[in-house]
Amino acid sequence: MMLPYHKTKIVCTIGPACSSPEILETMIRNGMNVARINLSYGNYEEKRRDIKNICEAARRVGRIVTILADLPGQKIRVGKLRQEPATLVKGEHVTLSSDESATDKNYIPVEYKKLAESVKPGSTIYLNDGFIELRVENIGGNNVNCKVIIGGELLSHKGLNIPGAKLFVSPVTDRDLELMEFGMQEGVDTFGVSFIEKAEDIMKVKGYAKNKGKAIKVIAKIERAEAVKNFEDILSAADGIMIARGDLGVEMPIADVPMIQKKLINKSNLYGRPVITATQMLESMKTNTRPTRAEVSDVANAILDGTDAVMLSEETAIGNYPAETVEMMSSIAVETEKQKDESNQSQELRLFIKTLAGQGKLTIPDVISRNVIVATDMLEIRYIVTPTETGSTARRISRFKPNCWILAYSRHDSTCRFLSFSYGVFPFFLAPKKEGWYDVILDSLHKNDLVKNDDKIIITEGRFVNKPGGTDSLGILTVGEGR
Repeated sequence: MMLPYHKTKIVCTIGPACSSPEILETMIRNGMNVARINLSYGNYEEKRRDIKNICEAARRVGRIVTILADLPGQKIRVGKLRQEPATLVKGEHVTLSSDESATDKNYIPVEYKKLAESVKPGSTIYLNDGFIELRVENIGGNNVNCKVIIGGELLSHKGLNIPGAKLFVSPVTDRDLELMEFGMQEGVDTFGVSFIEKAEDIMKVKGYAKNKGKAIKVIAKIERAEAVKNFEDILSAADGIMIARGDLGVEMPIADVPMIQKKLINKSNLYGRPVITATQMLESMKTNTRPTRAEVSDVANAILDGTDAVMLSEETAIGNYPAETVEMMSSIAVETEKQKDESNQSQELRLFIKTLAGQGKLTIPDVISRNVIVATDMLEIRYIVTPTETGSTARRISRFKPNCWILAYSRHDSTCRFLSFSYGVFPFFLAPKKEGWYDVILDSLHKNDLVKNDDKIIITEGRFVNKPGGTDSLGILTVGEGR
Protein backbone atom coordinates (compact mmCIF):
# COMPACT_ATOMS: atom_id res chain seq x y z
CA MET A 1 0.00 0.00 0.00
CA MET A 2 1.28 3.47 -0.93
CA LEU A 3 0.41 6.42 1.25
CA PRO A 4 -0.08 9.77 -0.54
CA TYR A 5 2.99 11.91 -1.15
CA HIS A 6 1.30 15.02 0.29
CA LYS A 7 0.02 15.47 3.83
CA THR A 8 -1.93 18.68 3.14
CA LYS A 9 -5.50 17.65 2.35
CA ILE A 10 -7.08 18.65 -0.97
CA VAL A 11 -10.76 19.60 -1.19
CA CYS A 12 -12.25 19.56 -4.72
CA THR A 13 -15.56 21.04 -5.81
CA ILE A 14 -17.56 18.64 -7.95
CA GLY A 15 -19.28 19.98 -11.05
CA PRO A 16 -19.94 19.20 -14.71
CA ALA A 17 -16.22 19.04 -15.54
CA CYS A 18 -15.44 16.23 -13.12
CA SER A 19 -18.66 14.39 -12.24
CA SER A 20 -17.96 11.25 -14.28
CA PRO A 21 -16.73 8.21 -12.33
CA GLU A 22 -13.60 8.00 -14.48
CA ILE A 23 -12.45 11.57 -13.81
CA LEU A 24 -13.35 11.30 -10.13
CA GLU A 25 -11.24 8.17 -9.84
CA THR A 26 -8.28 9.95 -11.44
CA MET A 27 -8.73 12.92 -9.11
CA ILE A 28 -8.67 10.62 -6.08
CA ARG A 29 -5.49 8.95 -7.33
CA ASN A 30 -3.99 12.41 -7.92
CA GLY A 31 -4.69 13.48 -4.35
CA MET A 32 -8.33 14.48 -3.73
CA ASN A 33 -9.29 13.81 -0.09
CA VAL A 34 -12.62 15.64 0.16
CA ALA A 35 -15.30 16.06 -2.51
CA ARG A 36 -17.26 19.29 -2.05
CA ILE A 37 -20.80 19.36 -3.38
CA ASN A 38 -22.08 22.91 -3.75
CA LEU A 39 -25.80 22.73 -3.03
CA SER A 40 -26.31 26.25 -4.39
CA TYR A 41 -26.51 24.73 -7.87
CA GLY A 42 -28.23 21.77 -9.49
CA ASN A 43 -31.13 19.60 -8.43
CA TYR A 44 -31.51 16.63 -6.12
CA GLU A 45 -31.17 14.11 -8.94
CA GLU A 46 -27.82 15.58 -10.03
CA LYS A 47 -26.48 15.71 -6.47
CA ARG A 48 -27.64 12.16 -5.78
CA ARG A 49 -25.76 11.02 -8.87
CA ASP A 50 -22.64 12.91 -7.78
CA ILE A 51 -22.69 11.32 -4.33
CA LYS A 52 -23.07 7.86 -5.84
CA ASN A 53 -20.22 8.42 -8.31
CA ILE A 54 -17.89 9.77 -5.61
CA CYS A 55 -18.54 6.77 -3.36
CA GLU A 56 -18.02 4.30 -6.21
CA ALA A 57 -14.77 5.97 -7.32
CA ALA A 58 -13.42 6.01 -3.74
CA ARG A 59 -14.25 2.34 -3.34
CA ARG A 60 -12.43 1.42 -6.56
CA VAL A 61 -9.32 3.35 -5.51
CA GLY A 62 -9.51 2.01 -1.96
CA ARG A 63 -9.43 5.41 -0.26
CA ILE A 64 -11.69 7.19 2.20
CA VAL A 65 -13.05 10.30 0.47
CA THR A 66 -15.25 12.58 2.55
CA ILE A 67 -18.23 14.38 1.03
CA LEU A 68 -18.66 17.98 2.15
CA ALA A 69 -22.14 19.31 1.35
CA ASP A 70 -21.92 23.09 1.14
CA LEU A 71 -25.15 24.87 2.07
CA PRO A 72 -25.86 28.10 0.12
CA GLY A 73 -26.90 30.28 3.05
CA GLN A 74 -28.47 33.67 2.57
CA LYS A 75 -26.22 35.07 -0.14
CA ILE A 76 -27.66 38.18 -1.74
CA ARG A 77 -27.71 37.77 -5.50
CA VAL A 78 -28.67 39.58 -8.64
CA GLY A 79 -31.88 38.17 -10.13
CA LYS A 80 -32.56 37.01 -13.66
CA LEU A 81 -31.36 39.66 -16.12
CA ARG A 82 -33.50 40.52 -19.11
CA GLN A 83 -30.46 40.32 -21.33
CA GLU A 84 -27.09 38.89 -20.47
CA PRO A 85 -24.37 39.58 -20.14
CA ALA A 86 -25.32 43.08 -19.07
CA THR A 87 -22.49 45.54 -19.61
CA LEU A 88 -22.15 48.18 -16.91
CA VAL A 89 -20.17 51.19 -18.08
CA LYS A 90 -18.16 53.46 -15.77
CA GLY A 91 -19.97 56.74 -15.12
CA GLU A 92 -23.40 55.50 -16.19
CA HIS A 93 -26.36 55.02 -13.83
CA VAL A 94 -28.22 51.81 -12.99
CA THR A 95 -31.15 50.97 -10.75
CA LEU A 96 -31.08 48.01 -8.38
CA SER A 97 -34.54 46.92 -7.30
CA SER A 98 -36.41 44.11 -5.62
CA ASP A 99 -39.52 45.27 -7.47
CA GLU A 100 -40.03 42.83 -10.33
CA SER A 101 -42.36 45.23 -12.10
CA ALA A 102 -39.67 47.89 -12.65
CA THR A 103 -39.43 49.03 -16.27
CA ASP A 104 -36.28 51.16 -16.30
CA LYS A 105 -34.00 49.99 -19.15
CA ASN A 106 -31.04 50.07 -16.76
CA TYR A 107 -32.92 48.04 -14.15
CA ILE A 108 -31.05 45.20 -12.39
CA PRO A 109 -33.24 42.84 -10.34
CA VAL A 110 -32.04 41.89 -6.87
CA GLU A 111 -33.16 38.85 -4.84
CA TYR A 112 -33.24 40.78 -1.55
CA LYS A 113 -36.45 42.52 -0.56
CA LYS A 114 -34.86 44.89 1.97
CA LEU A 115 -32.03 46.23 -0.17
CA ALA A 116 -33.34 49.79 0.14
CA GLU A 117 -33.30 49.49 3.96
CA SER A 118 -29.71 48.24 4.05
CA VAL A 119 -28.11 51.10 2.11
CA LYS A 120 -27.99 54.89 2.16
CA PRO A 121 -26.66 57.52 -0.24
CA GLY A 122 -22.90 57.09 -0.49
CA SER A 123 -22.97 53.34 0.28
CA THR A 124 -20.77 51.09 -1.85
CA ILE A 125 -22.29 48.04 -3.50
CA TYR A 126 -20.15 45.35 -5.10
CA LEU A 127 -21.35 42.90 -7.75
CA ASN A 128 -19.72 39.74 -9.11
CA ASP A 129 -17.21 39.12 -6.28
CA GLY A 130 -16.22 42.77 -6.17
CA PHE A 131 -15.24 43.17 -9.82
CA ILE A 132 -18.06 45.69 -10.36
CA GLU A 133 -18.41 48.64 -7.98
CA LEU A 134 -21.45 50.90 -7.60
CA ARG A 135 -22.08 53.96 -5.41
CA VAL A 136 -25.60 54.64 -4.13
CA GLU A 137 -26.87 58.04 -5.30
CA ASN A 138 -30.43 58.02 -3.96
CA ILE A 139 -33.23 55.70 -2.86
CA GLY A 140 -36.85 55.77 -3.90
CA GLY A 141 -39.20 53.08 -2.61
CA ASN A 142 -37.68 49.70 -3.52
CA ASN A 143 -35.34 51.30 -6.07
CA VAL A 144 -31.71 51.99 -5.29
CA ASN A 145 -30.22 54.32 -7.91
CA CYS A 146 -26.49 53.94 -8.34
CA LYS A 147 -23.55 55.30 -10.31
CA VAL A 148 -21.16 52.80 -11.85
CA ILE A 149 -17.69 53.41 -10.39
CA ILE A 150 -16.04 50.30 -11.87
CA GLY A 151 -17.85 48.63 -14.74
CA GLY A 152 -17.82 45.21 -16.30
CA GLU A 153 -19.97 42.38 -17.57
CA LEU A 154 -22.65 41.02 -15.25
CA LEU A 155 -24.48 37.68 -15.44
CA SER A 156 -27.69 36.59 -13.74
CA HIS A 157 -27.51 35.35 -10.14
CA LYS A 158 -24.06 36.77 -9.42
CA GLY A 159 -23.38 37.84 -5.84
CA LEU A 160 -24.05 41.26 -4.34
CA ASN A 161 -22.12 42.59 -1.33
CA ILE A 162 -22.71 45.68 0.82
CA PRO A 163 -19.69 46.03 3.14
CA GLY A 164 -20.57 47.29 6.60
CA ALA A 165 -24.31 47.29 6.00
CA LYS A 166 -26.94 45.81 8.30
CA LEU A 167 -28.49 42.87 6.51
CA PHE A 168 -31.99 41.74 7.39
CA VAL A 169 -31.33 38.07 6.66
CA SER A 170 -30.84 34.88 8.64
CA PRO A 171 -27.56 33.09 7.83
CA VAL A 172 -29.31 29.71 8.09
CA THR A 173 -32.40 29.59 5.90
CA ASP A 174 -35.31 27.18 5.64
CA ARG A 175 -33.87 26.17 2.27
CA ASP A 176 -30.56 25.28 3.97
CA LEU A 177 -32.40 22.97 6.35
CA GLU A 178 -34.25 21.30 3.47
CA LEU A 179 -30.95 20.71 1.68
CA MET A 180 -29.44 19.36 4.90
CA GLU A 181 -32.24 16.85 5.20
CA PHE A 182 -31.61 15.70 1.64
CA GLY A 183 -27.89 15.35 2.35
CA MET A 184 -28.43 13.38 5.54
CA GLN A 185 -30.82 11.02 3.73
CA GLU A 186 -28.05 10.38 1.20
CA GLY A 187 -25.56 9.52 3.94
CA VAL A 188 -23.70 12.85 4.09
CA ASP A 189 -22.68 13.89 7.61
CA THR A 190 -20.42 16.91 7.01
CA PHE A 191 -21.90 20.27 6.04
CA GLY A 192 -20.43 23.66 5.23
CA VAL A 193 -22.52 26.56 6.57
CA SER A 194 -22.29 29.80 4.61
CA PHE A 195 -22.35 33.43 5.75
CA ILE A 196 -22.46 32.63 9.45
CA GLU A 197 -22.02 35.50 11.90
CA LYS A 198 -22.06 33.87 15.33
CA ALA A 199 -21.85 30.55 17.17
CA GLU A 200 -25.64 30.32 17.38
CA ASP A 201 -25.77 29.82 13.60
CA ILE A 202 -23.71 26.65 14.00
CA MET A 203 -25.84 25.44 16.89
CA LYS A 204 -29.03 25.93 14.85
CA VAL A 205 -27.71 23.56 12.17
CA LYS A 206 -26.50 20.99 14.70
CA GLY A 207 -29.76 21.21 16.61
CA TYR A 208 -31.78 20.57 13.46
CA ALA A 209 -29.74 17.44 12.73
CA LYS A 210 -30.06 16.23 16.32
CA ASN A 211 -33.84 16.59 16.18
CA LYS A 212 -33.73 14.36 13.10
CA GLY A 213 -31.73 11.76 15.02
CA LYS A 214 -28.47 12.54 13.20
CA ALA A 215 -24.99 13.56 14.36
CA ILE A 216 -23.18 15.80 11.90
CA LYS A 217 -19.95 17.76 11.58
CA VAL A 218 -20.14 21.43 10.66
CA ILE A 219 -17.55 23.45 8.77
CA ALA A 220 -18.04 27.15 9.49
CA LYS A 221 -17.38 29.30 6.43
CA ILE A 222 -15.77 32.60 7.42
CA GLU A 223 -16.77 35.18 4.82
CA ARG A 224 -18.31 38.09 6.74
CA ALA A 225 -16.81 40.74 9.00
CA GLU A 226 -19.08 39.65 11.86
CA ALA A 227 -17.71 36.11 11.64
CA VAL A 228 -14.14 37.40 11.95
CA LYS A 229 -15.17 39.49 14.94
CA ASN A 230 -16.85 36.49 16.64
CA PHE A 231 -14.28 33.94 15.49
CA GLU A 232 -13.34 32.41 18.84
CA ASP A 233 -16.98 31.72 19.74
CA ILE A 234 -17.56 30.22 16.29
CA LEU A 235 -14.40 28.13 16.70
CA SER A 236 -15.73 26.65 19.93
CA ALA A 237 -19.02 25.64 18.29
CA ALA A 238 -17.81 24.42 14.89
CA ASP A 239 -15.95 21.21 14.02
CA GLY A 240 -13.85 22.87 11.34
CA ILE A 241 -13.25 26.19 9.60
CA MET A 242 -13.21 27.31 5.98
CA ILE A 243 -11.60 30.66 5.15
CA ALA A 244 -13.79 31.60 2.17
CA ARG A 245 -11.71 34.41 0.73
CA GLY A 246 -14.08 35.32 -2.10
CA ASP A 247 -16.81 37.05 -0.15
CA LEU A 248 -14.42 37.83 2.71
CA GLY A 249 -12.33 39.92 0.31
CA VAL A 250 -15.40 41.96 -0.60
CA GLU A 251 -16.95 42.29 2.85
CA MET A 252 -13.62 43.49 4.27
CA PRO A 253 -10.75 45.50 2.78
CA ILE A 254 -9.04 43.13 0.37
CA ALA A 255 -5.60 44.17 1.61
CA ASP A 256 -6.53 42.83 5.07
CA VAL A 257 -7.36 39.32 3.84
CA PRO A 258 -3.80 37.83 3.93
CA MET A 259 -3.28 38.74 7.59
CA ILE A 260 -6.82 37.65 8.49
CA GLN A 261 -6.05 34.32 6.83
CA LYS A 262 -2.88 33.87 8.87
CA LYS A 263 -4.58 34.76 12.15
CA LEU A 264 -7.56 32.46 11.56
CA ILE A 265 -5.33 29.54 10.56
CA ASN A 266 -3.16 30.06 13.62
CA LYS A 267 -6.12 30.22 15.99
CA SER A 268 -7.68 27.10 14.42
CA ASN A 269 -4.41 25.23 14.87
CA LEU A 270 -4.14 26.23 18.52
CA TYR A 271 -7.57 24.81 19.26
CA GLY A 272 -7.21 21.68 17.12
CA ARG A 273 -9.85 22.51 14.51
CA PRO A 274 -9.08 21.53 10.91
CA VAL A 275 -8.95 24.62 8.69
CA ILE A 276 -9.46 24.90 4.92
CA THR A 277 -8.09 27.76 2.83
CA ALA A 278 -10.39 28.38 -0.13
CA THR A 279 -11.11 30.47 -3.22
CA GLN A 280 -9.07 31.10 -6.37
CA MET A 281 -6.04 29.08 -5.32
CA LEU A 282 -5.26 27.85 -8.86
CA GLU A 283 -7.83 29.93 -10.72
CA SER A 284 -5.86 30.21 -13.96
CA MET A 285 -5.93 26.41 -14.35
CA LYS A 286 -9.58 26.65 -15.37
CA THR A 287 -8.24 27.32 -18.86
CA ASN A 288 -4.50 26.60 -18.62
CA THR A 289 -2.45 23.52 -17.84
CA ARG A 290 -0.12 25.51 -15.56
CA PRO A 291 -0.88 27.99 -12.76
CA THR A 292 0.67 31.41 -12.33
CA ARG A 293 3.68 31.83 -10.08
CA ALA A 294 1.56 33.94 -7.75
CA GLU A 295 -1.00 31.13 -7.38
CA VAL A 296 1.74 28.63 -6.55
CA SER A 297 3.05 31.02 -3.90
CA ASP A 298 -0.48 31.46 -2.53
CA VAL A 299 -0.90 27.70 -2.04
CA ALA A 300 2.57 27.33 -0.55
CA ASN A 301 2.09 30.21 1.88
CA ALA A 302 -1.23 28.81 3.11
CA ILE A 303 0.53 25.50 3.85
CA LEU A 304 3.39 27.29 5.61
CA ASP A 305 0.78 29.22 7.62
CA GLY A 306 -0.50 25.87 8.92
CA THR A 307 -3.63 25.22 6.88
CA ASP A 308 -4.86 21.64 7.05
CA ALA A 309 -6.45 21.69 3.61
CA VAL A 310 -6.51 23.70 0.41
CA MET A 311 -9.59 23.92 -1.78
CA LEU A 312 -10.29 23.98 -5.51
CA SER A 313 -13.57 25.53 -6.66
CA GLU A 314 -14.26 26.41 -10.29
CA GLU A 315 -10.88 24.88 -11.20
CA THR A 316 -12.34 21.39 -10.81
CA ALA A 317 -16.08 22.11 -11.07
CA ILE A 318 -16.09 23.76 -14.50
CA GLY A 319 -12.43 23.97 -15.52
CA ASN A 320 -10.85 22.27 -18.51
CA TYR A 321 -8.26 20.36 -16.48
CA PRO A 322 -9.76 19.10 -13.21
CA ALA A 323 -7.51 16.05 -12.74
CA GLU A 324 -4.38 17.96 -13.77
CA THR A 325 -5.23 20.74 -11.32
CA VAL A 326 -5.43 18.26 -8.44
CA GLU A 327 -2.10 16.80 -9.50
CA MET A 328 -0.55 20.30 -9.55
CA MET A 329 -1.97 21.10 -6.11
CA SER A 330 -0.50 17.87 -4.79
CA SER A 331 2.94 18.61 -6.23
CA ILE A 332 2.99 22.11 -4.69
CA ALA A 333 2.04 20.62 -1.33
CA VAL A 334 4.77 17.98 -1.49
CA GLU A 335 7.53 20.49 -2.18
CA THR A 336 6.26 22.98 0.41
CA GLU A 337 5.91 20.37 3.15
CA LYS A 338 9.64 19.63 2.85
CA GLN A 339 10.31 23.16 4.13
CA LYS A 340 7.94 23.11 7.12
CA ASP A 341 10.41 22.03 9.81
CA GLU A 342 10.37 24.29 12.85
CA SER A 343 8.05 26.82 11.24
CA ASN A 344 6.93 29.84 13.27
CA GLN A 345 3.46 28.29 13.46
CA SER A 346 4.83 25.14 15.14
CA GLN A 347 6.90 27.18 17.58
CA GLU A 348 3.90 29.31 18.54
CA LEU A 349 1.82 26.20 19.15
CA ARG A 350 4.46 24.80 21.48
CA LEU A 351 4.50 28.11 23.38
CA PHE A 352 0.70 27.97 23.59
CA ILE A 353 0.89 24.51 25.17
CA LYS A 354 3.34 25.84 27.74
CA THR A 355 1.02 28.77 28.47
CA LEU A 356 -1.90 26.40 29.09
CA ALA A 357 0.30 24.40 31.45
CA GLY A 358 1.21 27.56 33.37
CA GLN A 359 -2.49 28.41 33.71
CA GLY A 360 -3.38 24.90 34.89
CA LYS A 361 -5.58 24.37 31.83
CA LEU A 362 -3.56 21.66 30.09
CA THR A 363 -5.34 18.36 29.54
CA ILE A 364 -3.72 14.93 29.60
CA PRO A 365 -4.38 14.41 25.85
CA ASP A 366 -2.63 17.75 25.19
CA VAL A 367 0.40 16.51 27.13
CA ILE A 368 0.37 13.22 25.21
CA SER A 369 0.19 15.00 21.84
CA ARG A 370 3.10 17.27 22.82
CA ASN A 371 5.19 14.32 23.98
CA VAL A 372 4.48 12.50 20.73
CA ILE A 373 6.05 15.42 18.87
CA VAL A 374 9.05 15.46 21.23
CA ALA A 375 9.57 11.76 20.49
CA THR A 376 9.40 12.31 16.73
CA ASP A 377 12.00 15.09 17.10
CA MET A 378 14.38 12.82 19.02
CA LEU A 379 13.89 9.49 17.26
CA GLU A 380 13.51 8.32 13.69
CA ILE A 381 9.80 7.52 13.90
CA ARG A 382 8.13 5.82 10.94
CA TYR A 383 4.50 6.45 11.96
CA ILE A 384 2.38 7.84 14.73
CA VAL A 385 -0.49 5.40 15.29
CA THR A 386 -3.65 6.52 17.05
CA PRO A 387 -6.55 4.17 17.80
CA THR A 388 -9.43 6.62 18.19
CA GLU A 389 -13.14 6.83 18.86
CA THR A 390 -13.66 10.53 18.13
CA GLY A 391 -10.50 11.49 16.22
CA SER A 392 -9.54 14.08 18.83
CA THR A 393 -6.09 12.64 19.58
CA ALA A 394 -5.17 12.52 15.90
CA ARG A 395 -6.29 16.14 15.49
CA ARG A 396 -4.31 17.26 18.54
CA ILE A 397 -1.16 15.70 17.09
CA SER A 398 -1.93 17.00 13.59
CA ARG A 399 -1.79 20.59 14.94
CA PHE A 400 2.00 20.29 15.12
CA LYS A 401 2.26 19.22 11.45
CA PRO A 402 4.73 16.35 12.11
CA ASN A 403 6.90 15.01 9.30
CA CYS A 404 5.67 11.44 9.68
CA TRP A 405 2.15 10.21 8.92
CA ILE A 406 -0.45 9.90 11.64
CA LEU A 407 -2.28 6.61 11.04
CA ALA A 408 -5.68 6.87 12.71
CA TYR A 409 -7.58 3.61 13.28
CA SER A 410 -11.25 3.85 14.16
CA ARG A 411 -14.26 1.57 14.32
CA HIS A 412 -16.48 4.49 13.28
CA ASP A 413 -16.96 5.47 9.63
CA SER A 414 -17.88 9.04 10.59
CA THR A 415 -14.64 9.50 12.56
CA CYS A 416 -12.57 8.27 9.62
CA ARG A 417 -14.39 10.53 7.19
CA PHE A 418 -13.88 13.69 9.23
CA LEU A 419 -10.18 12.96 9.73
CA SER A 420 -9.82 13.42 5.96
CA PHE A 421 -9.72 17.16 6.71
CA SER A 422 -6.72 17.00 9.06
CA TYR A 423 -3.14 17.48 7.90
CA GLY A 424 -1.02 14.35 7.82
CA VAL A 425 -3.75 12.01 9.09
CA PHE A 426 -4.47 8.84 7.10
CA PRO A 427 -7.63 7.19 8.48
CA PHE A 428 -8.29 3.44 8.53
CA PHE A 429 -11.70 1.98 9.23
CA LEU A 430 -10.98 -1.12 11.29
CA ALA A 431 -12.94 -2.79 14.06
CA PRO A 432 -10.73 -4.60 16.61
CA LYS A 433 -11.44 -8.03 17.95
CA LYS A 434 -11.94 -8.63 21.66
CA GLU A 435 -8.21 -8.68 22.41
CA GLY A 436 -7.98 -4.96 21.63
CA TRP A 437 -6.19 -2.70 19.20
CA TYR A 438 -2.54 -3.67 19.54
CA ASP A 439 -2.41 -6.87 17.50
CA VAL A 440 -5.05 -5.68 15.05
CA ILE A 441 -3.02 -2.56 14.22
CA LEU A 442 0.25 -4.44 13.82
CA ASP A 443 -1.44 -6.96 11.54
CA SER A 444 -2.86 -4.09 9.46
CA LEU A 445 0.54 -2.40 9.17
CA HIS A 446 2.17 -5.60 7.97
CA LYS A 447 -0.71 -6.57 5.68
CA ASN A 448 -0.49 -3.19 3.94
CA ASP A 449 3.33 -3.34 3.70
CA LEU A 450 3.66 -0.12 5.69
CA VAL A 451 6.40 -1.30 8.05
CA LYS A 452 9.53 -3.38 8.01
CA ASN A 453 11.74 -4.79 10.75
CA ASP A 454 13.43 -2.16 12.97
CA ASP A 455 10.96 0.57 12.08
CA LYS A 456 9.97 2.61 15.13
CA ILE A 457 6.34 3.59 15.60
CA ILE A 458 4.53 5.52 18.33
CA ILE A 459 1.18 4.18 19.53
CA THR A 460 -1.12 6.31 21.67
CA GLU A 461 -3.60 4.60 23.99
CA GLY A 462 -6.40 5.20 26.44
CA ARG A 463 -5.00 2.65 28.85
CA PHE A 464 -6.41 3.92 32.14
CA VAL A 465 -9.41 6.00 31.07
CA ASN A 466 -12.09 3.98 29.33
CA LYS A 467 -13.97 6.76 27.55
CA PRO A 468 -13.88 8.52 24.16
CA GLY A 469 -11.11 11.10 23.95
CA GLY A 470 -9.40 9.57 26.99
CA THR A 471 -5.92 9.05 25.53
CA ASP A 472 -3.55 8.95 28.49
CA SER A 473 -0.37 7.14 27.40
CA LEU A 474 1.97 6.47 24.53
CA GLY A 475 4.37 3.69 23.69
CA ILE A 476 7.33 3.47 21.32
CA LEU A 477 7.57 0.18 19.50
CA THR A 478 10.37 -1.21 17.35
CA VAL A 479 8.97 -3.58 14.77
CA GLY A 480 10.64 -6.95 15.18
CA GLU A 481 10.93 -10.30 13.51
CA GLY A 482 7.99 -12.65 13.31
CA ARG A 483 5.37 -9.97 12.81
